[in-house]
Amino acid sequence: NLNTFVRPVTIKTIECAIADKARDNGWLAPQPAAHKTGKRIAVVGSGPAGMACAQQLARAGHAVTLYEKNERIGGLLRFGIPDFKLDKSLIDARAEQMQAEGVTIKTGVHVGKDVSAKQLAADFDAVVLAGGAEAPRNLDVPGRELNGVHYAMEFLPQQNRRVAGGSVPADTEILATGKNVIVIGGGDTGSDCIGTSTRQGAKLVRQFELFDRPPQAENKPLVWPDWPRRERVSTSQIEVTETYGTDTEYEMVTTELVDDGKGNVARIKGNRVKWVHKDGRMTPETVDTFEYDAELVLLAMGFVGPRQDDVLADLGINTVVQRDALGRIPEAPADYKTDLPNVFAAGDMRRGQSLVVWAIREGRQCAQAVDTFLMGESMLPR
Repeated sequence: NLNTFVRPVTIKTIECAIADKARDNGWLAPQPAAHKTGKRIAVVGSGPAGMACAQQLARAGHAVTLYEKNERIGGLLRFGIPDFKLDKSLIDARAEQMQAEGVTIKTGVHVGKDVSAKQLAADFDAVVLAGGAEAPRNLDVPGRELNGVHYAMEFLPQQNRRVAGGSVPADTEILATGKNVIVIGGGDTGSDCIGTSTRQGAKLVRQFELFDRPPQAENKPLVWPDWPRRERVSTSQIEVTETYGTDTEYEMVTTELVDDGKGNVARIKGNRVKWVHKDGRMTPETVDTFEYDAELVLLAMGFVGPRQDDVLADLGINTVVQRDALGRIPEAPADYKTDLPNVFAAGDMRRGQSLVVWAIREGRQCAQAVDTFLMGESMLPR
């Protein structure tokens, strides 16, 4: 295991180079099914899980309809991840391939509002719920209601639409241009926010993280085979340091957002803390206080689960389908089924927020489970 002793090989870069070469040489040709089964399947949600599931089921010969509430498919791939991290032409190419394989794509259709989820379950042989974990974690402090305080997923989709040539209504527009920006959250979404704010021409950008700074180098024998905990600096964090001279600030607890007297956020207050072992648990102890100017505060503290109340309520959330404390739909791990006989769940709807690669895996495995449910067996890979 190279990672136990030396730096790992660049698997991501190698795989990307292989995929790029295959695309450039036309090797990624559509694979339409030779035989049709006559079975009809609805996939709700066109993020990575939904796209992967729909494509696999179409290749198995089923008639698949993919529903997306937004104007274009891709879910958080398209509207959450900035273009400087993910070229959206890759999503478009995949969509074209899927359509060539027989997938019907319906955008601008909000299942549970525009179309009854219960009716889908009645009209189709199977329904797959593949909505993303869109419900954000809130910051419950005085001043949260002020203008200029927004969730990351209110801010990032607007920029993605602008880059794609779209427009944003002036009365809902969120821009970092010329502002002191505070991003609360040190994860990938927070990194996307600071990178986007820098590109929009913010006056100053700061990023807060609640927990302590990870070590520069992991203790490999201690962490293996688990994911090693060490500091990983994103390109956006490097850009912020080079542009503004600021670094991600760790162990920061926000306590108040201050009004400018006109209903807008003007400053942010909080405590610098130190995490200590106390009574068998990690507890933050205040070391100092801080106060910064802030005309834009972006909350990027993660997600608490899928936001599909309209879909699940329509299906009978209180009587048939039950969710756990994180909003996920419990199911037997192997078959991806819900308590409804022909309704399946995959991706964030099933396992909570995770990585894109996990969502793709979930979608492919769910497709195999649906194919087995409909046909008695499946040749699709898991």
